Amino acid sequence: MSEASLAARAAALDLLRDVLRKSIPFDDAFDAHPDLRGLDPRDRGFVRMLVATVLRRLGQIDELIQGSLSKPGLPKATVHDILRLGAAQLVFLGTPAHAAVDTAVELAAARGAEPYKGLINAVLRRIGREGAELAAKQDAGRLNTPDWLWLAWRQAYGMGRTRGIVEAHLHEAPLDITVKHDPATWAERLEATVLPTGSLRRPPGGSVTELPGFAEGAWWVQDLAASLPAKLFGDLSGKRVYDLCAAPGGKTAQLVAQGAEVVAVDRSAKRLERVRENLGRLDLPAEILAADVATWTPDQPADAVLLDAPCSATGAIRRHPDILRVKTPEDIAKLARAQNRLLAHAVDLVKPGGLLVYCTCSIQPEEGEAQVDRILTRDDRVERVPIEPGELGGMADLINERGEVRSLPGMLPDLGGIDGFFVARLRRLHE
Repeated sequence: MSEASLAARAAALDLLRDVLRKSIPFDDAFDAHPDLRGLDPRDRGFVRMLVATVLRRLGQIDELIQGSLSKPGLPKATVHDILRLGAAQLVFLGTPAHAAVDTAVELAAARGAEPYKGLINAVLRRIGREGAELAAKQDAGRLNTPDWLWLAWRQAYGMGRTRGIVEAHLHEAPLDITVKHDPATWAERLEATVLPTGSLRRPPGGSVTELPGFAEGAWWVQDLAASLPAKLFGDLSGKRVYDLCAAPGGKTAQLVAQGAEVVAVDRSAKRLERVRENLGRLDLPAEILAADVATWTPDQPADAVLLDAPCSATGAIRRHPDILRVKTPEDIAKLARAQNRLLAHAVDLVKPGGLLVYCTCSIQPEEGEAQVDRILTRDDRVERVPIEPGELGGMADLINERGEVRSLPGMLPDLGGIDGFFVARLRRLHE
């Protein structure tokens, strides 16, 4: 095994430990790993794909490992993670058996697990022989979904839709793009498909920064679902809009491109640096402010307010499979309390007659429908303004019976799917 190959596998092992043992989000762990910058782009891409595959297919992989052990019980953490990396390569990434097994054994020696080299060799060789056939018979969606999420989704959406959600999570999401103008022209240049709302869609993979139009700021990456909230205000020309919890800035860019005078507010100064970088590349002006949205009180209310509240992000598991491994029911309860406070304060920030759009990239009802029910019950200053199919390019299936957007992974299969998202539109009636 080459030195670079060993370094890549070692980095993957570290990242798996960080996510599974320390509950560090994958992107944060990846960006902070000291050795990844020294790898060439191809090896860095391999590390990301390998770890994401383990996280996406963890239930299946662990069942295959357990079935290949001669004795019940799992080995110690480092050995277990080496086996996971090897099994992912053998069963799901098509790595030749000799390469996957040999690199796993070398990695064990490099990480102080020399006594387990024989076990690793035996288990992975068996998985190499039998794994693909066994995996084809597994209930992949159920195995890869934690029990608490499976039960929550089944209660909220029923078995059929839950099956659609978990099956969608098995596949990497496509690359969606929002353009400033002229989607048809950019679709041709980017070899993309134009979606009903004007977003563009490309297959996953490749370097985003090397695509036509990126350097000159013609477009930005934004999932179809995430692009919907900013479209629901009507004409924003010359209107003052507060974009609350604005980072990383995709919705801010949309609002500015639609002619609004935007104040982008987020409590994280570090995350706002990314907003500045994105808006700078796009040549779109906005006022950027670091403040606690729950208490921030500007000099005047806005014509419109967009609140993209911090959430569990369970709707974005296709893009971030680590969410399956790091989130807990306790996180949902804590986030729901924060969303409650943020939404109540957001009402104060919009003028009477103005619109407030509340959204989360979560498919937990506690973070979506329940929040709107609560604010409508306790605050007579607001009313729901139903969303119409024509505002979503005719995609009526995304609108629930209450007139809110409720997209779920598994919807729009003919278009390549969509992230899970909740969007509600409210109007402030009076002081």
